[in-house]
Amino acid sequence: MIRRTYLDGILAEHRDRAAADNRDIATLLESCRGMEAPRGFRQRLVDDSMSGLAVISEIKRRSPSKGDLNASLDPSQLARNYASGGASCLSVLTDEAHFGGSSNDLKEARSAVDLPVLRKDFTVDARDVVDARLMGADCVLLIAAALVPEDLAEFHRVGVSIGLDVLVEIHDEAELEMALAVGASLIGVNQRDLVTFDVDHDRAVRMAEVIPDDVVKVAESGVRGVDDARALRDAGYDAVLVGESLVTAQEPLEAVRALRAVR
Repeated sequence: MIRRTYLDGILAEHRDRAAADNRDIATLLESCRGMEAPRGFRQRLVDDSMSGLAVISEIKRRSPSKGDLNASLDPSQLARNYASGGASCLSVLTDEAHFGGSSNDLKEARSAVDLPVLRKDFTVDARDVVDARLMGADCVLLIAAALVPEDLAEFHRVGVSIGLDVLVEIHDEAELEMALAVGASLIGVNQRDLVTFDVDHDRAVRMAEVIPDDVVKVAESGVRGVDDARALRDAGYDAVLVGESLVTAQEPLEAVRALRAVR
């Protein structure tokens, strides 16, 4: 019996949309020429991790498992609060159907602050990568579990060619090998299991030990606060990507500040 993951339905919808997209990739790539240089997502994480744990603060309205988190959030105001708390970078959900996000959320957040921004979405086509650049993102997410090796390699190459940093998300050793094979220098370990949707904190600790030292290491999902962040820092992570606990915090500025204080 095949077990469907929470990811399956989301990916199916995105692939259907990509299949119906008739835009010419060469024309889209040409549209990137002359754009302002990206802000340097990976480098900001490197710089901030020298003095403490770098924090990627996420703007997320809802999730498939939890429902509404902060559906009426103001992307600009939340971005400013994150920046005032010392956030290193932003992550913005642009998936509308399952997370309530949009490209406008990303544009508004990025316009409000000078932080580099990750487009957090389900990339299934090279045009998705270019769209991230065109909407103003500085980094694009590629989920290894969602892609065959050939697509991961192509999308990574396209992202780098147009100036984007590329965060490759993995869950295990096999996916790590995929990421390293395409030259990924920014790797995120998602602690959330794709079948059960449960968070496995041991996963991140285990994976940190086998990720090469020259790769920027990001722990994703399930970071509930300072204690989790400190454990991940001790395990060797340069950064954490934090969503739910920040968008639901009474004082997101102070919540980010506490995470950034982890040494």
